[in-house]
Amino acid sequence: MKRCPNCQSLMPDDVSRCIRCGFDSRPAQPAAAPAPKKGRIRSGWALAKQSFRVLMLNKRLLVFPLLSGLATVLVLATFIAGAWASGIARRDEAIGDVTAWILLFGWYFANYFVIVFFNAALVACAMTAFRGGEATLGGGLRAAGARFPHIVAWALLAASVGVLLHVIEERVALVGKIVVALLGATWTIATYFVVPVLVFEDLGPLDAAKRSAAILKKAWGESLVSNAGIGLATFLATLVLLVLTTFVFGAVAVKASSLAVALAGVAVFVAIVLLSFLAGSALKSIALCALYMYATEGKVPQAFAGAGLEYAFDPGTRR
Repeated sequence: MKRCPNCQSLMPDDVSRCIRCGFDSRPAQPAAAPAPKKGRIRSGWALAKQSFRVLMLNKRLLVFPLLSGLATVLVLATFIAGAWASGIARRDEAIGDVTAWILLFGWYFANYFVIVFFNAALVACAMTAFRGGEATLGGGLRAAGARFPHIVAWALLAASVGVLLHVIEERVALVGKIVVALLGATWTIATYFVVPVLVFEDLGPLDAAKRSAAILKKAWGESLVSNAGIGLATFLATLVLLVLTTFVFGAVAVKASSLAVALAGVAVFVAIVLLSFLAGSALKSIALCALYMYATEGKVPQAFAGAGLEYAFDPGTRR
């Protein structure tokens, strides 16, 4: 038997809490060391590097930016052909304001829809990969198709905002144009998370924009730095490859006086630029999905275990 250090009552040797006064005689455990919190720049750069690893393991994700680019070109060709066939492009007089704004709205809507649809498919595939599933092109397209009404509604809202900003910009002075540009940039940043919100949450366009802004408040640094990091890394890698391509093919073409070698160099040059665009777009969507997953579920994707996501948000701000 032993005595309680607080009230001196007798208590068994194998009991730590006194039944009379409730005092716990167990020695205090040392406080856990605080988690090492990474800076926003380091966390954002780590996100960019881990996103590249994920892309290397799921190279099929590059198909979605390719499809998006092709669809965007098709939209442009359709509008040009339509304007030419209707005679609008051949008129000497300027078209009316109403017609111009309708055409601009249609152009914005079609582009927003195409871009968001294929980004949604990519994000759905990335989330599937994060959760241990197999990311397939068909699965991504089906996930985006399941959110077709939400994507259409968002494209309508985004097109309306785009046209409204354009109308204001056309009618204000220089200072007003600067203000409009700032408003446009704010809208773009605030809606950074809107694609995963549309895919994984049953929200309308306005609520999706609000939800995106709320998530962004928790990870604005990591979001912007990872975006900038991916852009910078892609640009530098592309620049190095283009310089090497130009030097090698240029030297060989001059030495051999070969037009075929020069044309081959041009083809490689174009292929590098195209691949850079596809990789940059895919990497940004992968990082976006990883940030969204941790912000809303508190889970760090296995591929991002070393990126510091667990320290990117304040503990009480998820959901």
